[in-house]
Order: sequence, then C-alpha cells, then structure tokens
Amino acid sequence: MASFTFEQFRTVLRKLGFERVRSKKHETWLKILPNQAILRVRISHRHHQDIPKWLFHEMLRQAGIDEDRFSKLLKS
Repeated sequence: MASFTFEQFRTVLRKLGFERVRSKKHETWLKILPNQAILRVRISHRHHQDIPKWLFHEMLRQAGIDEDRFSKLLKS
C-alpha cells in the first residue's frame, strides 16, 4: 500500500463533493447523499504528513470509498 498525505485526502474529498464545515482541532468534511444520508469525515490539520495505515482505512470507510477509487480520483 502506498502512503498518502492528509492534503491528498482533502483533494479527493473535494472531488467527491465533500465540503469542509468545521476547522477546530480537526477538520470536519460533510456530504449529503441524494437519499439524505450524511457522510462525515474528520481529518487532522497535518497537511503534508503521511496518514497512518489504520487511520487511512477508517477515513476511507467514513467517506464511503475504497482504496482503488481513492487512487483513481487522486490521479484524475
């Protein structure tokens, strides 16, 4: 598995249509789906640091995507 940074994760969230709604200790990103379900992802302010593997997978789960889709969105 490749390492990804918090800044790269922000880039993918923007492409997915998430909006940053809060920025205190951590940033909170939000997306409301057509069925009114709410996806919420919390991200650290550490912009260019690598995301620990366990945390990366938790953030993917919160965003509702898998690693393959993440990589494709990051490259596009």
